[in-house]
Parts: sequence; C-alpha cells; structure tokens
Amino acid sequence: MSDLTSRTSNDPLTDRVSHPGCPRSNGYDARWTIDNQMGPHALWLLEWLAPALGLDTLSPGSRVLDLGCGRAMTSVFLAKEYDLQVVAADLWIKPGDNAGRIAEAGVGDRVLPVSAEAHDLPFGEGTFDAVVSIDAYQYFGTDDLYLPALTRLLKPGGRIGVVVPALREEIDGVEPPEHLEPYWEPDFWCFHSAAWWRRHWTRSGAVKVETADWLEDGWRDWLRWCEVVADESTDEWHVRMAGRCAEMLRLDRGRTLGFVRVVGSRL
Repeated sequence: MSDLTSRTSNDPLTDRVSHPGCPRSNGYDARWTIDNQMGPHALWLLEWLAPALGLDTLSPGSRVLDLGCGRAMTSVFLAKEYDLQVVAADLWIKPGDNAGRIAEAGVGDRVLPVSAEAHDLPFGEGTFDAVVSIDAYQYFGTDDLYLPALTRLLKPGGRIGVVVPALREEIDGVEPPEHLEPYWEPDFWCFHSAAWWRRHWTRSGAVKVETADWLEDGWRDWLRWCEVVADESTDEWHVRMAGRCAEMLRLDRGRTLGFVRVVGSRL
C-alpha cells in the first residue's frame, strides 16, 4: 500500500475509526478516508457488501464498474483488495481529480476514472463482470426502467451489488415520521426498505435477486462516522452536514434509518 492508504499505528484517530467488522477497511489511513468521504463510510459499506456480491470469487483482472464512485475510495479499495480492473464512474467529481488520488494510491494501472451520468453510460453490452454502487444507487435506481438498461452492461450471470441509505419499513402517506420532520429532506423519499428493493428488482425481470437485507445497527456506524467527520474534517460544509446528520441519527436510534444491501445476478 502507498502511504496515502496505509494504516497509521498508535494514532488516536486511527483507533477511533477502527471497525471490528471491517478488517480490510481498517488498513486504510483514517485521515485519507475523512478527507475523501462524501457521506457514510464507503469502505465499511463496501466491505459489508463484498461477501454477498462474491468479490472474492472474481478472478484477478475482472472488470468492475464502480458507479457513483465519488472520490474513488471504493475504486481504490476494489483494485487493492481484490486485484480488479475498475472503471470509476462519477458525474460530480472530475476524472482528473480522481486520477491524482488513484495514482497516489498506487493503482493507476488498475483504475480508470471517467465522467459519466448514470443514464448515459458509455460502455458496451457485456463489458463488466460486476457492477458496484455505494451510497449512490438510490438517486437513480428507483426508476422502474433503470435496472434493465444497466444490467445489459454485465456479462451473462454477472452480478450487481449496491448499498444504499434505507428505511427499516416503508412510510405510509406523504409525511415523514414526526420525530424526523425537522431533519427531513425531499431527497430522503428515495430511501426504501429491503423488501421494497427486493420487489423493485424482481419486477424488473433483469436479475435474480440473491440478497436484499438490512444492516443491523447500521445506524450506529453511520452515527459514529458522522461524529468523526464533524470533529475531524477540515471542510466546514462537511462539518455542518455531519453534525446535523449525527443529531438526526441520535434522535432516530435506528427506528427508521439505516442501510440496505441488494445483490442480483443478470438473467
């Protein structure tokens, strides 16, 4: 590992973000993950997704699309931990910015950063062995027509796996839970339950759903990470947003909000 992604020993910050269930993620420098975060701890979520998606079963050099990769932390992780060839696709972060991070992490030969909108992906049918999306798929994947279009990029039998912020149960009506009303944003209506995602993907006819489940106590990980970012980020906007998110999660305590992972194989 390069210095950017190697764990710093005897560091209180490193100890603070060490996760007992994420041994691979624990090997990455805490400051690097804080400086490149764009929401919940993406490496923790990817490490939770990995066994359900079967990343260990992919042959070295298999091609993976990291859709909505943000600052490419997950793409670096996929290349380093599983020796995969990764296309790091994002709309908001410029490829040149990600290229620098990728090169500094020592995986410039295995990760290709591209600018791409989720509905206009410049790849041919059957290009990828797997598609991964961490904390992004909810923004475009609730469209009934999206999954069939995306899975055409997979080889036959290839898998797609996503982790999304989610609801423990679907919300009836048009109002958020009363205790969350001060924090609720219109974007939160793209959060759904595991059962909703299972039905949504099954209805598409594009995949066989292999996993759709809720991360028990995922809200605690989310809260813990928000508290770290609020305390340690050098970006004032991230500090404010993380602090507000932490307030919301402390109030909710997992009654409503958490994470869901969904995995399907192309039919």
